[in-house]
Amino acid sequence: IGLLKGKDVLVGAIDVTTERIETPEEVAETIRKALAFVKPERLYPCTNCGMVPLPRTVAREKLSALAAGASIVMKEIEKV
Repeated sequence: IGLLKGKDVLVGAIDVTTERIETPEEVAETIRKALAFVKPERLYPCTNCGMVPLPRTVAREKLSALAAGASIVMKEIEKV
């Protein structure tokens, strides 16, 4: 964890091994956990791998959840 200081970090907040759509709240919780170790300006929420195997509709819904979850956390950070 100490090696993360000063580095950009991608956090896989979306699981591409399942077609289950994460909720924005689940995504936000993953991001919050990562923020315990990485400054917000260095954290990049993303999928945990490529989305090619997923049906296009599922991929879109997962990306929508990713954006919504990131938005939740951004609003929380702005309040601080």
